[in-house]
Amino acid sequence: MMQTHIARSTFTVASFEPVDWSPDISTGLPTGHAHLVKEFTGSIQGRAVTQFSYAYDESSNTGTYLALESFDGRVDGLGGAFNVVHSSTVEGGPPGPSLSDFCQIVPGSGTRELSGIAGTGAVRVDVDGSHHFELNYQLPGSKQGHAPSS
Repeated sequence: MMQTHIARSTFTVASFEPVDWSPDISTGLPTGHAHLVKEFTGSIQGRAVTQFSYAYDESSNTGTYLALESFDGRVDGLGGAFNVVHSSTVEGGPPGPSLSDFCQIVPGSGTRELSGIAGTGAVRVDVDGSHHFELNYQLPGSKQGHAPSS
């Protein structure tokens, strides 16, 4: 059985560009799509290009997002790229801290020193707006991170 490692980071959204597209079916929530670029610091360092789809009403703080990220950088000192998918749902009330409901490294997507990476994770947004990303990951064979997780 492979050992699980935990890597943590904070990230900022360097760009958020809405795509001029919406489905031709109207629902009870506004829907849309955007492209994001995120920058990560901590034991996960690098950047991600993100496809972001949502059904969300800001006035009621109700909806769901789904994101597919292509990450390139380092995880615990190991360099490579991989994909991760995550989503979250909120059901009204005042905006507050949130935690992704689902976060998964896409199987087979790892490259270079991160080839074979697998696992889950979490995206957390604090009340103050700071963004955090955590990976609970495994690597095949004797690969392991070179930097301690923070």
